[in-house]
Amino acid sequence: MCVSGLEVSVGGVSLLLVAVIVTALAFDFTNGFHDTANSMATSIATGALAPRVAVLIAGVLNLAGAFLSTTVAKTISGGIVNDNKVSLTMIFAGLLGAILWNMLTWLAGLPSSSSHALFGGLIGAVWVAAGAGAVRFGQVVEKIVLPALISPAVACAAALLATYLAYEITRHAPSGSVNRAYRTGQIGSASLVALAHGTNDAQKTMGVITLALISADVLGQGAEPPWWVILSAGLAISLGTYAGGWRIIRTMGRGLTDIQSPQGFTAETTATTVILTSSHMGFPLSTTQVCAGGILGAGLGRKLAEIRWGIAGRIAVSWVLTLPAAAAVGGSSAWLAGHGTGGLVLAAGVALTAVGGMYALSRRHPVHAKNVNEVPEAQQSQEDQPDDLMA
Repeated sequence: MCVSGLEVSVGGVSLLLVAVIVTALAFDFTNGFHDTANSMATSIATGALAPRVAVLIAGVLNLAGAFLSTTVAKTISGGIVNDNKVSLTMIFAGLLGAILWNMLTWLAGLPSSSSHALFGGLIGAVWVAAGAGAVRFGQVVEKIVLPALISPAVACAAALLATYLAYEITRHAPSGSVNRAYRTGQIGSASLVALAHGTNDAQKTMGVITLALISADVLGQGAEPPWWVILSAGLAISLGTYAGGWRIIRTMGRGLTDIQSPQGFTAETTATTVILTSSHMGFPLSTTQVCAGGILGAGLGRKLAEIRWGIAGRIAVSWVLTLPAAAAVGGSSAWLAGHGTGGLVLAAGVALTAVGGMYALSRRHPVHAKNVNEVPEAQQSQEDQPDDLMA
């Protein structure tokens, strides 16, 4: 065994590198259950799929999607930060920021962006530890900020138009037959969202692990993710997806608007198109924002006032706060880690304690597969009309 600062190695393998990889996969797991709602919330809400069946399908297709492309992974491993100036400690600190923000917004039932939490954590850690020059702000604006502004708006507008047309085309058909047909269609459209989510989001963890391997001189500059990185990232996100982020599924499926089968189908189809197009272009966009934009557009497409704007506003605030909040935690963790092994262990200990505390709080008012479609009493009192969700 040899010891050099924070670098402890056994048999030539850095323990810090192992810790970073494990932490990255832990983030990937939180990414999975945090974003299950993206693909399955509307199908669960309309009854197209049973909750447990839905998350199983989503988990399997997330794994399959991880093998379709590595374009987004290369954007992260060699795009938003200068990999020549990035250390394993910085990556570890950034991941802590991303995990804590994911857990906090999950506890609140807010569909914030796991992608932006990851980017924010990395940017904050690298900025504090290596200086602003190590962050490629031009790439941040081009690859992260602009897609974050454009993609939800595009998804919203497309879903609004698609929903309006769906109802117009079937206006004179029996409502029961229409709903049954669209529920069947939702199985396919939700499956495509899950596949697209695996293609886009699993790659982000692949990119982080690849960046860590480059920083540890295990891989050369500009290397692509090895096969075992692709497999492990795909498995981690799929297992997280199967765990089911029920709190966020309730918000996306029942909180933002009352979803009927035609709306669920159009929202999911629109989101799939936007996500797969972005993945092909190498833009690591937020699938959460795209899917939420699609659901919002689907609500507007059926009735122009049938949106719970208070919930929409809270979601929007969480989107705005994600990058800076995760960056602040990542930067703080990097500052602690800069004080030696003790600081790094302290940062990890604080993060583990916070995660444990948030999980304990969630058990006071649990949301699970059996009650995910129940509307909270506070929300019920605000509704002016009977629930036609299962019509």
